[in-house]
Amino acid sequence: MATSHVIIGDGIAGSSAAETIREADTDASVTVLTEEGEALYNRILIKEFAKGKLPEAPISIHSPDWYEERDIDLELNTHVVRVDTEAKTVHTHGGDTYDYDKLLVATGGTPTQLPVENSDADGVHHFWTFQDARAIKENAENADTGVVVGAGLLGIDLAAISAAQELDAHYLMRGQAWWRYALSEEGAEIIHDALRERNVTPVFGSGVDHFETDDDGHVVAAVDPNGERYEAEFAGVAIGLNFNTEWLRGSGVETDDGVLTDEHMRTNVEDVYAAGDITEFHDVLLGERAQNGAWGSAKEQGSIAGANMVGEWDEPEETFEWVSSYSITHFDFPFLSFGHPTLGDDSVEKKYSEDEWRRVALKDGRVIGGVLIGDLSPQSALKRLAREQVDLTGREEKLLEERIPVDDLVADSPEAQAE
Repeated sequence: MATSHVIIGDGIAGSSAAETIREADTDASVTVLTEEGEALYNRILIKEFAKGKLPEAPISIHSPDWYEERDIDLELNTHVVRVDTEAKTVHTHGGDTYDYDKLLVATGGTPTQLPVENSDADGVHHFWTFQDARAIKENAENADTGVVVGAGLLGIDLAAISAAQELDAHYLMRGQAWWRYALSEEGAEIIHDALRERNVTPVFGSGVDHFETDDDGHVVAAVDPNGERYEAEFAGVAIGLNFNTEWLRGSGVETDDGVLTDEHMRTNVEDVYAAGDITEFHDVLLGERAQNGAWGSAKEQGSIAGANMVGEWDEPEETFEWVSSYSITHFDFPFLSFGHPTLGDDSVEKKYSEDEWRRVALKDGRVIGGVLIGDLSPQSALKRLAREQVDLTGREEKLLEERIPVDDLVADSPEAQAE
């Protein structure tokens, strides 16, 4: 009999898994269940759409025909409420039941809502889906003032959308720097200056105490904990993701902030895998559990999961070994983060010019992540050092040289000397 694969989630992780399974097993039954009302789209490009820079057409990646051509059953607007891992069945809100031999959980996350008054008012937006981007674009095009909350990678997208839509905007941050766990204040100031040039004013030691609304329930201002009031007909909130694992309760699948997996994307329950944002996976390069929301990471995890689902549970063929990267293209200078820039026990950094800066995060003397602003050419060397887990103890300053002597660092490493 053909093996039945059920994939919950049609983001890049779920879609990549479905494609990998189909290529490896032309006879398999592949079903993709998704809560969304449209097929896979490019989550990276929706910010350009919201900025008014792109029409909708280039953003969609797969049409329904793509699934039909590959004999993949795509079920849109389908909300999964329960999984019975003993009976190997998936149950939906509509009362449908799907049997599986192999199951993949790739449901991603949903934006966290600010726990403040009027956080659900009209004009207060979260940014995650294509539908979110449509609403943001419509609101921003008709607004003159705005606020952005959340000093991370999604928050900077909302700030850039505000700038592109020519809003007079304030960017409210709790700390003294944008993405303060990955950038020092010196490095972040490059970003702050670029925002100011685009009429987005960073406000530090701030946040939102509550939103004010008009008689129609539309946001008109944000008041921060210091009592400062910022007019805002548009508000963008990006303070993190919630990973809904309630529907896995009683399934035996182990969860924490997300679904726990090993480096092969296997959960603790046989024939149940997970991939993408929702996973807390064993990172073989970091040597501990990690989460990573980068598009490339989710795509690779989906492919790894799909390849292993086709094989035997006890003999996985593929291992997730990936140094992710995330680029920002909103400014006149390039920006790239890689690996786990917010983790580690040490770091080195240097500012080379007004718009060129580098920081490398290390753990036990090994590169685990970093941020590059202005000059991205060191990324290949740094990613190689991370992948090969080269011990750089006592040689960390070499990572700040204009051209990193990567071959020498690898050759002179304790690992190489021991061979």
